[in-house]
Amino acid sequence: MSAAGRSVDDPGQSPLVDQEPDPGQSTPAVAEIAASSIRSGLAELELRSSQVLQRLENVKVSTTPESPNPVENEEEAGERVTSEDLLPAKHRVPSDILKSLEQLVSYTDSDDDPEFPLPALDDVSHLALISHSIVAYLSHLDRQQLLRVTNSISGDATRWLGTLFHFAHPASSFHADNADAVLRTVRLAIVARCPGYLEGGIPALAQPTFYISENTTPMRLHYACRQLGIPLEAIKVIPEHSQSGTMDVTLLQKQIQQDVGNNRTPLLVVADIGASLCGYVDNLLRLRDVCKAHNMWLHASGHGLAALVCAQNQGHVEEVLHSMALNLGSWLGVPSLPIVLLHRPLQNSALSAFESDPILSRRLNALSLWTSLQALGRKAIAERLHVAFQTCSILFEIASKCEGIRVLSHTPGAQTGASLSDVIQSPFDVQALFDAAAPVVAYQFDGSTTIPLGGSGSSAAAAAAERETAEGLKPLEKINNASYFDRLNSWLGQILQRDCPNFDFEVIEHPTHGSCIRYCPLELGLGEQPPSSENLESFAQSLEAHVDILRATIKHKARFIHLVECSDVLRLVPLPEWAGMGGVRFVPEGWESLLTDQAKTELNKLNIDLVEALKSTDNAFSLGEGTDGLICVRFGMVTHETEVEELLDLVVTVGKSVQENSRVLDTMSEIVKKGIEAVTADLQRESEEKLWQEGILRHVPVVGRVFNWWSPPAKESGIKGRSLNLTQGVVESTENIYKYHMQMTGATAHQLPANRSPPTPMVQTPVVAPALPPVFPTVEPVPGNGNGSGASEGTPVQSGEASGSMPAASGAAPSAAPTQNHVDHARTVSQSSAASSTVPELVAASSAINNN
Repeated sequence: MSAAGRSVDDPGQSPLVDQEPDPGQSTPAVAEIAASSIRSGLAELELRSSQVLQRLENVKVSTTPESPNPVENEEEAGERVTSEDLLPAKHRVPSDILKSLEQLVSYTDSDDDPEFPLPALDDVSHLALISHSIVAYLSHLDRQQLLRVTNSISGDATRWLGTLFHFAHPASSFHADNADAVLRTVRLAIVARCPGYLEGGIPALAQPTFYISENTTPMRLHYACRQLGIPLEAIKVIPEHSQSGTMDVTLLQKQIQQDVGNNRTPLLVVADIGASLCGYVDNLLRLRDVCKAHNMWLHASGHGLAALVCAQNQGHVEEVLHSMALNLGSWLGVPSLPIVLLHRPLQNSALSAFESDPILSRRLNALSLWTSLQALGRKAIAERLHVAFQTCSILFEIASKCEGIRVLSHTPGAQTGASLSDVIQSPFDVQALFDAAAPVVAYQFDGSTTIPLGGSGSSAAAAAAERETAEGLKPLEKINNASYFDRLNSWLGQILQRDCPNFDFEVIEHPTHGSCIRYCPLELGLGEQPPSSENLESFAQSLEAHVDILRATIKHKARFIHLVECSDVLRLVPLPEWAGMGGVRFVPEGWESLLTDQAKTELNKLNIDLVEALKSTDNAFSLGEGTDGLICVRFGMVTHETEVEELLDLVVTVGKSVQENSRVLDTMSEIVKKGIEAVTADLQRESEEKLWQEGILRHVPVVGRVFNWWSPPAKESGIKGRSLNLTQGVVESTENIYKYHMQMTGATAHQLPANRSPPTPMVQTPVVAPALPPVFPTVEPVPGNGNGSGASEGTPVQSGEASGSMPAASGAAPSAAPTQNHVDHARTVSQSSAASSTVPELVAASSAINNN
């Protein structure tokens, strides 16, 4: 065995458990190296690495793409276009290369990215990243010196971790990811079971078999099997227990007996210690007994292993487990720390055969861990992990007490009933410790609680229940509306992510329960820390407020569906991606039988106008589109006080008002069109009459002047202009406008001398009524009421010059009642909406709407 293997795997070397190791006692005497040269080299590397990290840390996001490799002339540009895969012929200075890297990191095509693409670094994270540069630098040491440095670094890290995790006399290996750690574990299990594996290979084993819970992903075991040439059928997935959610040990034993009967070799059991989505913890003591009976290797992985650091009394977890994988980078929020595999040491030279370089492989990359552990210290590490588990316990308590929320994750202290604070101060008990520490909280809204809807007493409650079921008053149940409840939970998760940014909530798809919200404080990003007590209080308030909205929404949705189905002009529209109360479409009576393409366009326009009118009353209404491509009105979230009947009545009332207004506009446009035609006809007729009355000689260019000088035409013989009176639907001549210099209406009649009434216009031509039903009210005509503008007398008026405006008193009369009702609803609904929530498009609707 090599010296590198002995420093870690040799059980004869006694690690320090109760006190920090003394490097002076374990380091052999070697030739002294010039300290000045080492310090200068490492200091220069540290300085330059720090400068690069600081430059990258301060890079800001840019949406303008820039060429990472700018060219100096057009000739080079042409070469690069045709030969993009060629390395530039000219060298580049390091500053330009780093500038290109900054531009590459800063560019983004999204507007939602944060200002700085890379997170800020604390001292520990900064040291860990610099350590990776130092590893590459140290690899150029003399072979003997490199062996001494590597043994010291990996040996110290292994002993420190053994003390922290109560694993006596461990061996270790350091890996880039969990898949590589599982591959190493499988090789350990093979070597432990078959010492002749190095010479005989896989055929020395009779069909090895691995066992894993269905809660844990088997992808890493798949990777190990492919690397070792073992068929994937060797992996046996054991179902979970129906009550605890953990691996069913009884089924595991049956599967092992069946495999033994089929001449298979049970080799490895992977225990789940909080590695699953819901943080379940397998029963290690029972699994240990099963593995001991069949000479199997027991490996543990998961976030729950971090609880071992919190235990204050000495223990021996190696008596239960053969190996465990530690993801310290995720637990502590320190970047690029290796995955550590702690395992029982094996006296077998076959392990070194897997290493490409026994000195460097899985040894020197422990430098970042070695530096980070010292920078944090044992006390800070234990406090961080303890706070993470306490946060989960508090979140579990908050979620479990919220009405309508179902917690899916592991319950802290489910088996023993003891809290984590009590267990860590008690004698070491690995199963009780893992049971009390919950690394994950997963929950979902399922509306499982009963929401009182009225009625007291048993008989009254029974009668009310029957009436509610018949009239659609019973809240929706998840069992028949799983996809809708998934949308509700997705909405709740997005709201919590927005309102509680200190919690890294994620919406996941559970294979059994559907969409749920998951929180794990042991999956920390760079520089992240568990939330504070103030953050927990804010979360509790936000959760209760928004779950109350969800309870109200499912309470009213059934009634909403029932009322829409009973309506004559409203149609229910399925919205597969909408989490609100639902969607309706306003369809006037008789339109459904005539849904041609033109009718669909008009129907879409009508509902778009309806949504615009409703949005002025409450933001709970929004524009939606059904699966048939037609526009609809979407209802958002509501509160318990919302009256669904009045909301739908508001939609119907405003819809009819919008429909009437569209008829008014159509009628107005028709009247204006007819008026223009009448004006054109009148002016043409008057022009022809004037021509015949005055004679043709007056209109001959040369003769006409002489004739007009000899016999001047009458002053009042010019052609009168025209104005369109929209109130009366009459085209009138404009002599009164030019005589009194004002449009003559009833309101301006008192301005004439002696309050005389204006004379009746000389010409009044009624406009032909359109085919549509009359919309404008009849107003008594006022003599001389001209409402528009006309051309000056004696000048023919073009059709485009005839214009008019509809007086407010007459034009608003047909829709006065609906408009007033619409405004009253707008006042009450908007106030309630602003008080309930500010979520875009999903704001709680009115708490009360007054009937007018």
